[in-house]
Amino acid sequence: VQLVESGGATVESGGSWRLSCKASGFAFDDAAMTWVRQTPGKGLEWVSSIGNDGLDTLYLDSVKGRFSISRDDARNTLYLQMNSLVPADSGVYYCAKGGSNTWRAINQRGQGTQVTVSS
Repeated sequence: VQLVESGGATVESGGSWRLSCKASGFAFDDAAMTWVRQTPGKGLEWVSSIGNDGLDTLYLDSVKGRFSISRDDARNTLYLQMNSLVPADSGVYYCAKGGSNTWRAINQRGQGTQVTVSS
């Protein structure tokens, strides 16, 4: 299993940005996928998950209505569109194999990509 995140950047508060995660080494189209983030003082925090069908999505309350998770199975790529960013969204973002209830136990995620939201 290989998961490679990209797109980390410094973004102004209120801005938008998109992260990508390229997957390989497993049947991506059969897998639920998840974004998690490591923020200062909060540890590893679940952010969003998407089912293997691309229809079922779940979001952390604080990002609901601002973030959107999606997938392109033809490209084996997972995305996280982030809008109306706030400084509290700053952190290292990881994509992980598995859904909201399984990603931690599966314990397979990428190396992470840094997002910094400037105030």
